[in-house]
Amino acid sequence: MTEIVKVFLDYVNVFFILYLLVYSTFLFLSVTVGTSVLYKQFQMRQLHNELKHDYYLPISIIVPAYNEEITVVDTVISLLQSQYKLFEIIVVDDGSQDNTSQVLIDYFHMHPIDHPVHKQIPCQPEEFFYQTYRGNIPITLVRKKNGGKADSLNMGINVSKYPYFICMDADSMLQDDALENIIRPVMEDENVIACGGLVKISNGVTIKNGKVVNYKLPSNPLVCMQILEYDRSFLASRIFLDQFNANLIISGAFGLFKKELVIAAGGYDHSTMGEDMELVVKLHLFCRAHNIPYSIRYASEAICWSQAPTSLRDLMKQRKRWHLGLFQSLWKHRKLFANTKFGVVSVLSYTYFLLYELFSPFIELFGLATILLAFAFNLINVPFMILFFLIYAGFGALLSLTAFFARIHTQNLTLCLSDVVKVVGLCLFENAGLRLILAFVRMTAFIGYKRGKHQWGRIKRQKMSIEL
Repeated sequence: MTEIVKVFLDYVNVFFILYLLVYSTFLFLSVTVGTSVLYKQFQMRQLHNELKHDYYLPISIIVPAYNEEITVVDTVISLLQSQYKLFEIIVVDDGSQDNTSQVLIDYFHMHPIDHPVHKQIPCQPEEFFYQTYRGNIPITLVRKKNGGKADSLNMGINVSKYPYFICMDADSMLQDDALENIIRPVMEDENVIACGGLVKISNGVTIKNGKVVNYKLPSNPLVCMQILEYDRSFLASRIFLDQFNANLIISGAFGLFKKELVIAAGGYDHSTMGEDMELVVKLHLFCRAHNIPYSIRYASEAICWSQAPTSLRDLMKQRKRWHLGLFQSLWKHRKLFANTKFGVVSVLSYTYFLLYELFSPFIELFGLATILLAFAFNLINVPFMILFFLIYAGFGALLSLTAFFARIHTQNLTLCLSDVVKVVGLCLFENAGLRLILAFVRMTAFIGYKRGKHQWGRIKRQKMSIEL
C-alpha cells in the first residue's frame, strides 16, 4: 500500500511543480509588465505628455440599482463632479424594496416624464420615469419590474441615447478624470469596442470634488487584504493581457462599451451570474465570427472607487457568485477551449481562467489533501515542506506588495507609517490564509446556487465618504 501511495504522490509532485511553475511565471511576468506600464504612464503625466482635446464623444452612464438608498445619491454626485463635458446619467431601479427611487427623486428634485422605450434588447417592463438636469447633464431615473442586474443594464441600454455606454455599480464613485481616461482608447483607435477601468476599494477613502483628498487603510483587516488582492489582480493579469487584446473580463463596476455592437451581440445575459464577463467573452466571439476588426482595452488610469464587503459572510457570498459567474461564462463559450482559431484569447486567456481561476480552488485543496496523505504514510520531508510553503507564500506576498506600492506611487497617494506596517503584516496572511479560506468557498459555490441564480448579490452598504 505504501508503495502505491508513493508512486501516486510522485505523479502528484510532478503535476504541482509544473502547475506552480507556470502560475508563478505568469504572475511574475504580469506584475513586471504591469509595473512597467504604470511607471511609463506616470512619467508621461509628469511630462504632461497626455492626449488633450476639446472634442468629446457622448457617453451614457448606466447605474443599475437594487436596494441602494444608502449609496445611490453619492454615486450620482460623484458622476456630476466629472471633468468630462458630454454625458447622461441613467439610474435603473430594479424594483427595489427600499427607498432607492425616492431618495433620488427628493435629492435632485426630479419630475415625472413620459419616455417611450424602444426595446432593442428584451427586458422587464418599466413602471415609471423621472428626470432632471444638473447644468447640461440629464439625470434619468427608470423604475422597472425586478429582473436582476443584467436585465437592468439591458433596460439602461434601451433607454440610452448615446453611442457608447458605461456600466457602473450604485455603490461606486468615479474620480473626476475617470471618464476622460476610459474614453481615451476609443479616441485613439476607432476599433476599440470596449474598455475596462481600474476598480479600487473605497473603504477608508475620502473624495472631494472628484479627487482623493484622504487615503487611509481601513481598520478592518479583511478589507485591507481585499485591497492587496484587488491591486494584484488588476495590475497583474489585466494589464498583461491587455498587451495581446486578450482580456476576458471588464468589471461590472466600471466598463465602457460600444452600444451598437452590444445590441448586435444580444446584450447582457440575464441567465448568468457573471454577466460582465459573459458579455466580454461574447464580444470576442461575435467580432471574430463576423470578421469585425476590434480591440478590447484596459485603461489603468480610469479609476473607480467601489465598496468591499466588510464581513467574512458577505465576502463569501460575493466570491461564490463570482465563481459561479466564471463557470457559467466559460461553459457557455467552451468553444474557446484549445481552439487555436481564436489565437491568444483561447491559448492564453481561456486556459488561464480555466486552470488558475475556475479549477484552482479544487487543485489547491487537493494539494493539501495529498500533503496529509503523505504525512500519514510518513512519506514527507516536513522541514522541506515548510520551507517550500514559506518560499511560495513569500513570493506571493512580494508580488502583492509590489503591485500595491506601485499603485500608491503612480497615483500620487501617500501612506502613513502605520499603514505601511499594516500592509506588510497582512500580505503574508492574505496570500497563505485568506486565499485558502476563499478557495474552500469557491469550491463549494455550487451548493444551493439554483435558489438565487437570478438574484442580486447583496452586501451590507455603508455611507460613502464624498465631499462637495
